[in-house]
Amino acid sequence: MRKLNILFFVCITLFVACSEEQIDDAGKGIVKGRVVNKVSFEPIANAKISSSPVTSTVFTDSEGYFTINDVPAGEYSFQAQKEGYLAKFEPANVTLNSTSQIVFELSVSSVNNKAPDVPVLTAPNDNATNQSIATKLTWTATDVDKDPLTYSVTLKNAATDVTTTYPDLKTASLDLTNLSYYTKYFWQVSVSDGINKPVNSVTFSFTTLPFPDGRYLFVKKINSNNVIFTANDNGEQLQISSANSNCYRPRRNNNSGKIAYISSDGSQNHIYTMNNDGSSIKKVTNTVPIAGFNMEHVGYSWNTTGNQIIYPNFDKLYKINADGTGLTQIYQTPNGKFISECVWSNDENSIVLKVNNNIGYEVEVFVISASGVVQYSVLSGISGAVSGLDITVDNSKIVYTRDVSGFQNLDYRRLDSRIFTFNTSTKVNTELVSNKLAGFNDLDVRFSPNQAEVIYVNTSNDGISSNNIQKISLANVESRVVLFSGASMPDWK
Repeated sequence: MRKLNILFFVCITLFVACSEEQIDDAGKGIVKGRVVNKVSFEPIANAKISSSPVTSTVFTDSEGYFTINDVPAGEYSFQAQKEGYLAKFEPANVTLNSTSQIVFELSVSSVNNKAPDVPVLTAPNDNATNQSIATKLTWTATDVDKDPLTYSVTLKNAATDVTTTYPDLKTASLDLTNLSYYTKYFWQVSVSDGINKPVNSVTFSFTTLPFPDGRYLFVKKINSNNVIFTANDNGEQLQISSANSNCYRPRRNNNSGKIAYISSDGSQNHIYTMNNDGSSIKKVTNTVPIAGFNMEHVGYSWNTTGNQIIYPNFDKLYKINADGTGLTQIYQTPNGKFISECVWSNDENSIVLKVNNNIGYEVEVFVISASGVVQYSVLSGISGAVSGLDITVDNSKIVYTRDVSGFQNLDYRRLDSRIFTFNTSTKVNTELVSNKLAGFNDLDVRFSPNQAEVIYVNTSNDGISSNNIQKISLANVESRVVLFSGASMPDWK
C-alpha cells in the first residue's frame, strides 16, 4: 500500500511539471515560400515541404508556392523534396503574428538522370547550296527526363577559317544574318541539360548564294597583302582571294568567265586566272614572268575573246594563251625602256603601250599593231608620272592620268595627277577638267562598260592616305561619286 502511495505522488509531480512547460507559449506565425529549379528558375509543383521541429507538411501548387499556417514561434529547418531533385534545407525564424519567406532552389538529381539525345539537324540539309545570306538553322533535341535544355551552335566559315559560337540558346533554332556570298559554312549543335556532359550533333555544311552581278573588281590591303574583292552596283562586297596571299591588278573577261590577276611566286610575279567566285586558280605564265620597274604600276590585258593575254617583261611585250601555252614575243622597245602598261583593243588589232625608264619617268604612250608595228604616238616628251591606261570599244579615245606638276623622285610620288583623254582621230590630248581637290591625285583610270563614265582612284598626294575608288560621268565632270573606300586598282566590266 505504501508503494502505491509513492507511485501516485511521483505521477502527480510529473504531470504538474509537464503542464507548467506547455503553458510557456510564445505565439504563432506563418511560413510562405516557393520552390524553383536552380538552373532555369522554373516553378516546381507538388514539392513536399516539411520542418524540424515538426509542424505541418504541405505541397507546392502549380506555380511552386506553399503556405504553412499556425506555426509556433521558434527556430526551424524547413525541407523541400521532389522526386528527381536533391532535397534542400533552409532555416527560418518564426515570430509572433509575422510571415517568414523561404525560397528553395532545387538542383536536379544526377542519379539515374540520362543525357539528352543527340541533336538532329533539320535545316538546311547537309551540303545544301544557294542558301540566303540570312539563313535560319533548325534542329530537334529530346530529353527522356524532361530536363530543360540549352543549346550552343558553332559556325565555321570555310573561306576564312573564322569560327563563331552562339551559346545559351533556349530554342531549337538560330537566325543567321550577314553571311558572306558564295561561301561554304560548317555548323554543329551542342545540347546540355545542365546535369550531364553536353551532347554534340553531327556536322552539316551549306553554301550561300553566288554573289549577284559583281561587275566591279578592286584590291584592299589586309595584313600588308593586296586582296581581291568583287562588288555589285549596291556596294555589296565579296572577298575572292586569300588574305594570306598578295594578289593584285585583277582584270575580268566576261567572255571566258575568268578573272586574271598578278601574284607573287617566290622572287617572281606571275599571272594567274580564277573563276568569278575565286575558285579554280590556274597559273598562266611560267618561264617568263610579268616584270617591270615597280609591280604596283605594271599591268597586262586580255584579248576580247578571253583566250589570250598580253603582258610585259621589262622591255619586251609577250602574248600567251590563257592555258599557259603559246608564249610569243610581240614587241621590244628599241631604246631599252620598260613597258609598264598595255591595253589590247576590242577588235584585237591595236595595242596601247606605256613605257618609261627604270624609275618610272621619261614616259611615252603609243599604239602598236597586233604584230608589233608602231602606229602613232599618244604622249611623249613630258616630265612626271603617267598611270592608268584604257581605250574605248570603238578605238576613238584613249584615257590615262598624268602628274601635271612634272615632279619626279625615287619614291615615284605624284603631286597633281589628273585625267586626260586622247582623240585617236584628231590626235589631241584633252584634260578631263573636274572638281579634284588640291593636294589629291586621280590615278588608275579606266572606261566604264558603256564608255559614258570613267572609274579611277582618288587619294591624297601624301602617299600614305587611304585610297578611294570614284567615278565621273564624261557628260558631267563635276559629278564625282565615291564607289568604294580603302580600295585601289579598279576594274569595271
